[in-house]
Amino acid sequence: MSGADTAVLDSKQAPWLSSGPLPRLFDALDTAGEEARVVGGAVRNALLQVPVGEIDLATTAVPDEIVRRAKKAGFHPVPTGIEHGTVTVVIDGRPFEVTTLREDVETYGRHAKVRFGRDWKRDAERRDFTMNALSLKRDGTVVDHVGGLKDLQARKVRFIGDPETRIREDYLRILRFFRFHAAYGEGLMDREGLLACIRARDGLSTLSRERVRAEMLKLLVAKHAVPTLAVMGEVGLLGAVLGGVPLLASYSNLVKVEAAANLPKDAIRHLAALGVYVVEDADRLRERLRLANAEYERLRSMGDRWWRISPEAGEAAAKALLYRIGAENFRDRAAIALARSQARNDDKIWLDLIALPDRWTPPEFPLKAKDFTERGVVKGPALGAALARAEEAWIVAGFPQDKVSLNLIAERAASS
Repeated sequence: MSGADTAVLDSKQAPWLSSGPLPRLFDALDTAGEEARVVGGAVRNALLQVPVGEIDLATTAVPDEIVRRAKKAGFHPVPTGIEHGTVTVVIDGRPFEVTTLREDVETYGRHAKVRFGRDWKRDAERRDFTMNALSLKRDGTVVDHVGGLKDLQARKVRFIGDPETRIREDYLRILRFFRFHAAYGEGLMDREGLLACIRARDGLSTLSRERVRAEMLKLLVAKHAVPTLAVMGEVGLLGAVLGGVPLLASYSNLVKVEAAANLPKDAIRHLAALGVYVVEDADRLRERLRLANAEYERLRSMGDRWWRISPEAGEAAAKALLYRIGAENFRDRAAIALARSQARNDDKIWLDLIALPDRWTPPEFPLKAKDFTERGVVKGPALGAALARAEEAWIVAGFPQDKVSLNLIAERAASS
């Protein structure tokens, strides 16, 4: 551990070190000539005192030994990436990704040729950013071989070693550089890293759409996404990812609208604010980012005539729209409309409009097929048309429930 910097995490910063399933995993792996440490995001987040999600470990033990020890301890090992040294150990239903220490022999994109090792410094040096290369011993000692503690204190996202070399190993690191700055960085971006990303931007075209989608959706809800996306736009990276002109003002306003309306940050809503002005933009983003069908449908809804939404149209029009498109789509579209309006982001009338689903639940259309067949409407297309006419008339009438109004609507629809 010569030349390494250290720090110490206490029990308040990392309570999971001494409670829950992790100590049992340490008992199995951090003994009998082998060492195990927590690595990556859990160490970084614990030092920053932000929530810790997954906990990953690195170990000097080779994969077969990880599997043997896990089984002996009564855990469930899953060889999720055993050819690269990774075994997922499941304890009480909780997964821990455990990877043997590695060092690169050759690198060609994501698929580096590696060999297993026992050198913690060499393992740290093959990672992407200094703040992600910290390791944590079970006694709370944080070990830093690459200057990550200093960069973390300065909130500086910095590549390990030569930035261009790190990027050539995996071009997704361009997007990760911006995503991590948006989440953890403060102030100006690391200049060398930024310039390397700009020079290597053509490499983004080699990435799978799924990987780009995953990074972008995380970036869009990060703490400092607004200034980060602005830089990406200025250097030509954001337009290349979206395949169109980024709507930065719309995106920035939406973030403020969500805060004023007490809406949770939502990656798909953010993507719509940034990249969807008309429905066709949603079509383009579905292809570029390989979006799930539900994500795509939300984008289409937010691009569909959002400019028609306004408090000036009245509550009856708002209720009609809410009935037709549902609560989630209504909130999305109304929030987008406010973000692109001339109103203040905290305009009370607009916020009341966005909150309409909280105070009014659309009723179920009360008329059924029998209400029309009893009036002589034949089953088939004619019946479907009569139901559609009646439902539209019922909406226009303000969703009445009394029998007199419903009978009148049914009679008119059946005789049209």
